Amino acid sequence: MPSGTVKYVGPDGDWAFISRDDKQPKVFLHLSQVEKAGFDAIEKGQRWSFDMKEGRDGRMSAVNLEFLGSDR
Repeated sequence: MPSGTVKYVGPDGDWAFISRDDKQPKVFLHLSQVEKAGFDAIEKGQRWSFDMKEGRDGRMSAVNLEFLGSDR
């Protein structure tokens, strides 16, 4: 299961990108997945492990999140 750190949060806070620890391409993260994991918001510095799922647009998204802590 890959892991990484939220490095960029969109201006409305509904989406973000996770920079992966294995240096592979960044992964899209939607607030709905964070809420499924029991959190109310995406914050820069959050660390997650996750599965990846390909969306309709071909973009890889983080799903099945597990919180690992925060860099902040």
